[in-house]
Amino acid sequence: MSDFDYIVVGAGSAGCVLANRLTENPCIKVLLLEEGTEGDSWLIRMPKGNGKTLVSPKYTAFCPTTHRSASGSEMWVRGKMLGGSGSINGMVWVRGQPEDFDHIASLGNSGWAWSDMAPYFKKLEDHALGESDLRGVNGPIKVTTHPSSKLGDAFINAGVGLGLKKKPDLNVLKQEGIGYLSMNMDRFGRRSSALHGFLKPARNRPNLKIVTGIRIDRLILQDRRVLGVSGLKDRQPIEYRTHGEVILSSGSLATPRILQLSGIGPGGHLTSCGVPVLLDSPSVGHNLREHFLLTLNYRLKSWTHSQNRCFAGIGLAKSVAEYFFLGRGPLCNSSYAAGAFVRSSSDVNRADGQLMFAPWARDGWPRMFGAYPGMNVFSYQLRPTSQGSVLIESADPSKPVRISPNYLSTQVDRDISVSLIRYLRKLMKCRPIADFVVGETQETVWAQSDDEVVKIFLERGMSGYHNCGTAAMGQGSCAVIDERLRVRGLDGLRVADMSIFPELLSGNTNAPTMAMAWRAADMFIEDRKGAAT
Repeated sequence: MSDFDYIVVGAGSAGCVLANRLTENPCIKVLLLEEGTEGDSWLIRMPKGNGKTLVSPKYTAFCPTTHRSASGSEMWVRGKMLGGSGSINGMVWVRGQPEDFDHIASLGNSGWAWSDMAPYFKKLEDHALGESDLRGVNGPIKVTTHPSSKLGDAFINAGVGLGLKKKPDLNVLKQEGIGYLSMNMDRFGRRSSALHGFLKPARNRPNLKIVTGIRIDRLILQDRRVLGVSGLKDRQPIEYRTHGEVILSSGSLATPRILQLSGIGPGGHLTSCGVPVLLDSPSVGHNLREHFLLTLNYRLKSWTHSQNRCFAGIGLAKSVAEYFFLGRGPLCNSSYAAGAFVRSSSDVNRADGQLMFAPWARDGWPRMFGAYPGMNVFSYQLRPTSQGSVLIESADPSKPVRISPNYLSTQVDRDISVSLIRYLRKLMKCRPIADFVVGETQETVWAQSDDEVVKIFLERGMSGYHNCGTAAMGQGSCAVIDERLRVRGLDGLRVADMSIFPELLSGNTNAPTMAMAWRAADMFIEDRKGAAT
């Protein structure tokens, strides 16, 4: 079957947006392929349901990395259903900084500056705070602000005491500041994702076909033109062909895997894996970037402001009843309540660190909640310079890729990460948050020198699940794709997921993924019209 104009591989946040926008034209036929299941359930819609979905193989794929922490090999997680990781994430809604996009454009990627992207962020939103120059209303994604609390107010006001500006909306042009977080959630306490905002409204269109439970392994090529894709469904080989284009939207881990298994990637490495080289593209799978965070748990003076008892036993039963029967309670909101964007030193001209606060504490992930009244805070460097890789190790598509995060491999990353922990500890000693706190718990409090902080980062730190860069756009032969998201050296193949961004954006990446995909869909339609004239 080859009557499709586009085959979209991956139904995560980007794929859902692409499927919706491309099929708005009834003359354009789209096939959307997803490795996972339909996946939608009340656990997905419940904001804190991700406490269960993130550790469930029903909803989540677990990807081992080469990073060894104190608890063993670090696992990265990916959503394994329609909606992808946007169906299991923490729902923190951050656009990034205008400078991020302007810098990407300055690398030769015209069409990706802030002035190009800002309208798409606005079109995405149906924001509870109302319309402004930046915020949107009547868009497909509901955006609300986390409700206030005494403990959250204390965290925010402690930051104000350090000179941070309190902001009712952190998604402003000058990101530096502190306040309650925006969430992609509706006012009824339900996750608002690309699945619900984009794919579900489009799925009954006759020009959209959705296939789940299919693992795409390779591209079908002829004379450097991509004709379709092949893989497995129900353990049987299957292929789909297109007379138009294939769009990889499988994410920063799976997109380079498909390219490399197809013979597109670093030639020497592919040869060593037994894969015939069709296109020597040395940057495929390299330039992996990831946010690397360290959580500090704090013991509170009383149980009044901690949610640690709300997620187990009788406390959990009460929380579930409140959610379903009263539409309120701790399960109604995202895991993290407040946050800040800060400068690690006076020498930098814009925020380079992100802090987050939550009214609960647990000993790492996915360990149990502490048997004490606790809260946690974490920090990560917004734009790390350390680069890792995602590389196949065999021509066998059933074998996992080798994910090498290479955290804190540059001195600048180590210095900024240490500075952010010092800033966080300083904030936690400021009133009024200090009035609520007994102190930092023993798991991390011992790490005081710079070397000790780096050591504990590597032992107890974790991925922010915001990876990018493994099929980056740019100019020159080393760039994987061009500014129109076409894979260089091939016809009929594009990429539209976080792998296209050559550097990390300043904050959580789900909102930028959707904005990018909407922008990409418009580009593809423009190019289609241009080719027809």
